[in-house]
Amino acid sequence: MNLPSELHKAALFQNLELLASQVVEGFISGIHKSPFHGFSAEFAEHKIYNTGESTKHIDWKLFAKTDKLYTKRYEEETNLRCHMILDNSASMYYPEVKELNIDNLNKIGFGVLAIAALMNILKKQRDAVGLSVYSDNYNFHAPEKSSERHHQMLLATLSKISLDTGPAKSTETYKYIHQIAEKMHRRSLIFLFTDMFQTTTNKDQLFDALRHLKYNKHEVVLFHLLDKDKEYRFNFENTPKRFVDVETGEHIDLYADTIKAAYEREIGSYIGELKLKCAQYKIKYVDVDIHANFSKVLNTYMIERQKFL
Repeated sequence: MNLPSELHKAALFQNLELLASQVVEGFISGIHKSPFHGFSAEFAEHKIYNTGESTKHIDWKLFAKTDKLYTKRYEEETNLRCHMILDNSASMYYPEVKELNIDNLNKIGFGVLAIAALMNILKKQRDAVGLSVYSDNYNFHAPEKSSERHHQMLLATLSKISLDTGPAKSTETYKYIHQIAEKMHRRSLIFLFTDMFQTTTNKDQLFDALRHLKYNKHEVVLFHLLDKDKEYRFNFENTPKRFVDVETGEHIDLYADTIKAAYEREIGSYIGELKLKCAQYKIKYVDVDIHANFSKVLNTYMIERQKFL
C-alpha cells in the first residue's frame, strides 16, 4: 500500500534522529576511504591520548582492541561550540518532492538531515550546538548547549521545518545574517546552509552580511545547496514550459534551450563572485549537490573541527 505523501514525509522526518544516525554510521563505515583513515566507530566517544596527559581516563579496553591510547570524554567536556544556520525560504523547498526520502530530497530536506547528522556527531563528542532559522523573519534561535533535552528540542524543530507546506515566499538573507551575527558572542564554528537565492538582490549587502559572521573570530562554512542538474546546468526538456519564481510568483513562458547558455553564464558569474568573496573574507565555501550523499558535509566538518580546536 502506498502511503499519502504527507504521511510518508512525516514517517521519515519524525524519525529524524534515527535517520541522522544511519547517515553518520554510513559515513564512518566508509571513513577508510577518506583523509581520516584510522578513525574507528569509537571516535565520537574518545579523544587520542597525548603524551604527558594524566593516564586516569585512558580507555584500556579500547587500547586492547586497537593498540592505541584514547581517553574517555565526559558530559561536562565541551570542546567546541557549533552554530547551525538554516535558510527556510520558499526556494529551499525546490524541487517539489511528493515522497520525501533519503534518496529523494529537496534542498530543505537535505539541509535538515545534514544538520541532524552533524548534531549526532556533536552530541557524541559532548560539544555544544545551536540553531538559527530564517526566511522572511528570524524564525528561530537557540543558543549553543550540549544537553539531551536541548538536542531533542532542535530535532523536533528541524522535523517540523522539513514538513512545512507553506514556507515563506520571500527572504532577506543579509538582514537576518546580520541579526544572527549579533547574537554570536563566544567564538564558534558556524555552518550556514542556504541556496543563496534571495528576493532582494543587492549582492554588496549580502557579502557584507557574510563578512559580519566572521565577527569575534568565528570560523564560518557556507554550504551552498543546489539541485545542480536543474539550478546550475539548467537541464530541462526543451518543450514549452512556464518557469515560476517560487518567492515572487513572477513567471516566464519559454523553451529551456533559448536561455540555457545565458542562464549558465549568469549563475556561473554569481557563484564565481560568491566564491571569491568567501575566499576574501576567509569563509570556507562548499558547493553541495543535494542529489549527492552527505560525505562532503561530514568530511568538511571533520577537517574544520581539527583546524578549530
